[in-house]
Amino acid sequence: MTLVKFNNRTRNTAPYFNNVFDSLFSEAINKNLTVNKVPGVNILETETEYKIELAAPGLTKEDFQINLKKDTLSVWAEKKVSETEEKKDYTRREFDFFSFARSFVLPESVNADNITAEYVNGILNITIGKDEAKSQNKEIKVS
Repeated sequence: MTLVKFNNRTRNTAPYFNNVFDSLFSEAINKNLTVNKVPGVNILETETEYKIELAAPGLTKEDFQINLKKDTLSVWAEKKVSETEEKKDYTRREFDFFSFARSFVLPESVNADNITAEYVNGILNITIGKDEAKSQNKEIKVS
């Protein structure tokens, strides 16, 4: 619950509404700053592969670590900031992924030997090939 300041001595409605809106606006900004920042993803499936597109601007390909353990694909990123970089005084900064982790449970039909990753224009593209032997469709007749 948020306590909204109210000044009883001010009977003019305009200042009262300004205080309420200022309170709501500052509360919205404070909530936004505490949100855990995780990059968004798009997941596509074609006949031969799965594609994961992960939006992570401002990183380099060396910042990423991708591991496959059993059926879980994990993506980590940690931006290495050098001490010599110029510090900028931002008024608001929303795309500052210094570190994050995402995990994806893969279906049985993937080919673990056919996984590639490429980082282009702020998007990490992960391509996961399908194993045709595991992904065969089979119709089952009811007896």
